[in-house]
Amino acid sequence: MGFPDRIERVVELAHPPTKVWAALTTAEGLGTWFGNEATIDLRPGGSARMTWTDGHEQDMRVERVEEPSVFGFTWRIYGLPDDDPRRTYVEFTLEPAGEGTRLTVVETGFAQLPGDEHNAAFKGNVGGWARELGELAEYLDAA
Repeated sequence: MGFPDRIERVVELAHPPTKVWAALTTAEGLGTWFGNEATIDLRPGGSARMTWTDGHEQDMRVERVEEPSVFGFTWRIYGLPDDDPRRTYVEFTLEPAGEGTRLTVVETGFAQLPGDEHNAAFKGNVGGWARELGELAEYLDAA
């Protein structure tokens, strides 16, 4: 039996897809709910970067942009050295749901990691997505 490769979370947000899209794909949005500061070149192959006040940095590569419904990127794997070339793929899918949005987040690529690295990265990101999606909802509600 292999290691789990996929984290999937679905949240219902009381905001239209255009507002959720902006929170996911703009430097202002990402730099408020996800990091403390962000840059993004929103096109396939474009780069994005988030920084936190604690000094943590995350570089991303934009892979998929289908406004206003799909946004995907690759990024470094939690717990691995910054120079490790392995990445996971994160994809946000937005669907209208009444007056709001059903947001699905899927992160894949964990199966490429052996034992302890897999456990740390997978567990870290399961908890991380729960936290971050809560922060996204709070950001949207306050905006």
